[in-house]
Amino acid sequence: MSNAFVNALQARRSQYALGNDLPLSQAAATALIQDAVRHSPSAFNSQSSRVVVLFGDQSVKFWGFVKDALRPIVPADAFAGTEAKLDSFAAGAGTVLFYEDQNVVKSLQEQFALYADNFPVWSEQASGMAQLAVWTALSEAGIGASLQHYNPLADAAAHAEWQLPESWVLRAQMPFGSHQGEFAPKAFIDDAERFRVFA
Repeated sequence: MSNAFVNALQARRSQYALGNDLPLSQAAATALIQDAVRHSPSAFNSQSSRVVVLFGDQSVKFWGFVKDALRPIVPADAFAGTEAKLDSFAAGAGTVLFYEDQNVVKSLQEQFALYADNFPVWSEQASGMAQLAVWTALSEAGIGASLQHYNPLADAAAHAEWQLPESWVLRAQMPFGSHQGEFAPKAFIDDAERFRVFA
């Protein structure tokens, strides 16, 4: 059985070898990212996800912030490998920063006190769905990407540099660009360990 959506999920892979030659214009890539986030589901239609799209030097600047934050805490003899990895992210065409607006979460907690404990969890789920939607949309457009989690290392620097609201909390980073390498085979655990079906 073939399903276009599942096929798109199968094609979405982590691409670490990135270049800066996009098959789309920056405007078209931005619109694609915005559409993917806009149509991602969220509990109570909260739309708590926020996104910053960085291209070119702005993306390089972000990964520089991460590098500066890691340099004092990564052992000197291991930093070359860390630096090479961060440079591979900066070599792409851009980076998507995924945030969750805590003001939205707090407002919902106040409006619906019965579910107050759940809204932070639902916010994280909304963020994950937005990340998958953007990643899959980029993949379908022939753009490579991977999902990174260097927060909160560069959070303060990013907030200051791009004057972001304090209520925005960084959850993930997605460097993206042209494909400059092949994908390694992907392994799956046995279905019996993951699924239970009762009919």
